[in-house]
Amino acid sequence: MAIRNIREMGDPVLNKACKEVKEITDRTRELIDDMFDTMYEANGVGLAAPQVGILKRIVVIDVTGENPYLLINPVILETSGEQTGNEGCLSVPGRIGIVTRPNYVKVKAYDENLQPFELEGTELLARAICHELEHLDGHLYVERVEGELMNVSDMYEDEE
Repeated sequence: MAIRNIREMGDPVLNKACKEVKEITDRTRELIDDMFDTMYEANGVGLAAPQVGILKRIVVIDVTGENPYLLINPVILETSGEQTGNEGCLSVPGRIGIVTRPNYVKVKAYDENLQPFELEGTELLARAICHELEHLDGHLYVERVEGELMNVSDMYEDEE
């Protein structure tokens, strides 16, 4: 297992659509393990394969630090409600912006054995699912930001 380099905004790989995973190989399993390690090392709640330079439809998410999800070839089946809040991205370090997302999401995906399952999420999990799945189609959250991107450090100046 290894920590991989996280691609940052401006890297062309982040703007490309990913290919469906048709089989699980040893290299795919290694990628998945590396993605979890990389996400945790960077203190993220989600990571998509293109963020580590691999154009495959694979996402890892863990919004609590104790409940990891692996989504292979994920597809959103249903959304409802609305939430608006600050959002950041490991590929846009040090910046956040206000984004509106669904408050509930139901997704169909495949596990590490390519067995189908459904996952439902609300609040932060719903936000993370939507955010990460957009990476698979070559989109970054900055396309959805309401207003301007802010520096994370600027948010804490008012508290001093």
